[in-house]
Amino acid sequence: MGKGFFQVPTAINEPVKSYAPGTPEREEVLATYKEMYNSTVEVPLYINGEEIKTGDTGTMSPPHDHKHVLGTYHKAQKKHVQEAIDTALEARTEWAGLAWEQRAAVFLKAAELIAGPYRAKINAATMLAQSKNIFQAEIDAACELIDFLRFNVEFMTQIYNDQPASTSGAWNRLEYRPLEGFVYAITPFNFTAIAGNLPASAALMGNTVIWKPSDSQIYSAKVIIDIFREAGVPEGVINVVYGDPVMITDTVLASPDFSGVHFTGSTHVFKDIWSKIGANINTYKTYPRIVGETGGKDFIVAHPSANAKQVATGISRGAFEFQGQKCSAASRAYIPKSLWEDVKKYVIEDVKSFKMGSPEDMGNFITAVIHEGSFDKLAKYIDQAKTDADAEIIVGGNHDKSKGYFIEPTVILAKDPKYTTMCTELFGPVITIYVYEDKDWNKTLKLVDGTSEYALTGAIFSRDRYAAAEATKALQNAAGNFYINDKPTGAVVGQQPFGGARASGTNDKAGSYLNLLRWVSPRTIKETFVTPVDYRYPFLGE
Repeated sequence: MGKGFFQVPTAINEPVKSYAPGTPEREEVLATYKEMYNSTVEVPLYINGEEIKTGDTGTMSPPHDHKHVLGTYHKAQKKHVQEAIDTALEARTEWAGLAWEQRAAVFLKAAELIAGPYRAKINAATMLAQSKNIFQAEIDAACELIDFLRFNVEFMTQIYNDQPASTSGAWNRLEYRPLEGFVYAITPFNFTAIAGNLPASAALMGNTVIWKPSDSQIYSAKVIIDIFREAGVPEGVINVVYGDPVMITDTVLASPDFSGVHFTGSTHVFKDIWSKIGANINTYKTYPRIVGETGGKDFIVAHPSANAKQVATGISRGAFEFQGQKCSAASRAYIPKSLWEDVKKYVIEDVKSFKMGSPEDMGNFITAVIHEGSFDKLAKYIDQAKTDADAEIIVGGNHDKSKGYFIEPTVILAKDPKYTTMCTELFGPVITIYVYEDKDWNKTLKLVDGTSEYALTGAIFSRDRYAAAEATKALQNAAGNFYINDKPTGAVVGQQPFGGARASGTNDKAGSYLNLLRWVSPRTIKETFVTPVDYRYPFLGE
């Protein structure tokens, strides 16, 4: 067959459509939303290219309309998980041996399917399954997933092109083998793009995958599966199971062929998985790769020189977009006393202007939180703040789950910088603010750094360059993604590689070549052209 050093299409970030009134994309997604809302789907397991219906089902409902049923999904038994493992191992030989450009073509095609014929469907599914407004769905389910797929192909070629030096007498080569075994991908509810990227990035590098989506995201995960199938992902390469997360994980981690986990979710679950891998370490054929992005207690800190309106907008967007259910969402802020009255006024104005309800009404900025468990947790913290002497709710504070899981965007003013909601990850539309004395700027930076176990994202607002530089240095370990004069959310693939350290994960930077490196095992090959025939070196001469 023909050979060549193939160049892939240059990766360019997918433009975000506006969905402004009167635009064709707005009309298309609303029509698709309505059609999907009024239909029901059945989501089977997907193993070795086969749809498997177990009869043990769960229901799927929109968080903003939880009495409405969108469909059902089938739950795996242990035998199905084992079948997925066996299938992945069987498929690995042919998939790993496939020329890299053939793997690249599959995922580039998937990107184009999302950009074109599937765009409205994947956005509407995300609006329904995760209660995202159209803008949040567009930047996630469409644009970010497209970006992951396109940029990962480009990153793959950059990795393959990284080769060692050679001499005239020896040719040194580095080949990037897929891991020996299979990869386990565990994905969260909050980003459809993450749900698609975690299995796809490992598969692109030649691995086969067992994928367990969040139970709260199965509806939009089904669209991803359909796209991958149409794009030509071969049978057995990405196998999808739903159901009891403990049973599925324990079955996967018991396999000697388990070679890595690609995880996004809660810190305590990730630590539990790490612990189980450690306990099973003598079982495995190789040391498994452990890649995880977990929680955050992300901050905004304003310097006295900051622009109050910019700070307030950073809070309103950073804390409340997608109901604060982003790993990067701002959930604690530190505002100087000299700015507080202006910042407070602007934030209250913003929050009172928010409209809340179904994402089908595109005038709604806020929709529902993901499920009743999240609602109850958030309501408990909000109600506690109403009675605590060292906290005050300055706007918001209401909640109602009669139709959907609606939590009003809430701003808590804390007198104590270590008040519980300043320290605890809530994962909802709640931000707690501490007002500091202007003279305590330096002390406040230490407070920001030392308050949380997490280190995912953070932001500094300052018009003083010396202060911005000081904060950048003082908070270098407090956030893996650090923003100057911007909200701490909205990382773009290829522009701001995403991930944090401390309890926020392994910081393997999704959206960069660094993440893809975790899914290969390099092999060095040295080929000598004129082989020695005498063991004696010159120093042995008389």
